[in-house]
Amino acid sequence: MLLVVAGAGCGGMSKTDNAEGVKLYQQGNYLGAVNSFQQALAKQPGNPDTFYNLGATYHQQAKLFGREADQQTAEHYYHLCLARNPSHEACQRALAVLLVEEKRNDEAVGQLNAWARSQPSNPAPHIELARLAQEHGNIPEAENQLVDALAIDPNNPRALVALGSLRESAGDPAQALANYGRALAVDPQQPAVAAKMASLQASQAAAYRTAALPPSPPPVAIAPPQAPPGNAGR
Repeated sequence: MLLVVAGAGCGGMSKTDNAEGVKLYQQGNYLGAVNSFQQALAKQPGNPDTFYNLGATYHQQAKLFGREADQQTAEHYYHLCLARNPSHEACQRALAVLLVEEKRNDEAVGQLNAWARSQPSNPAPHIELARLAQEHGNIPEAENQLVDALAIDPNNPRALVALGSLRESAGDPAQALANYGRALAVDPQQPAVAAKMASLQASQAAAYRTAALPPSPPPVAIAPPQAPPGNAGR
């Protein structure tokens, strides 16, 4: 989960508190991070980014320490964030992850579908639905959701990379390379994707070289040695 620095509205003090909270979170000081985010919220009540930051911090604590109260608090802050900004993609994603972690898969799918219906021109809900379907082994549904995402935004790098990964896993390297190549053309600053593409290209080249080798000649049978003449019967 990536926290955000909220800077809108009433000036620099809230942004400073959020930035300090993000720094403390990255250091593993979650109590300090919560305190900083609460200070930011006091100076700028209702800021959705700050609600998200609080939710993400409690979510991380729940993962590390297994405290149910932290999980509930995280969900509470995620809902507060989305009530104020339904378009908050990081929060939509984080809430879906939390629901899946609690084995509330139907709620996660329902939430993401509601997001997709409310924002038909946004490919992000379909990308998250594809991720969820893939995690549950429903590869055809994952591919359908990614195709829907690309119908909305044909040059979406996340959707292209995800579709390339699906097709690579399905044994379709040519299509995977096409998807990875389009993603890199849109956003060249993706070293992991460039590495995947280079590895796949090398594998393809090795396969072509092997296929082009001439067949090995059949082994030649060697006759057993014969006894010299005149030695028979001795």
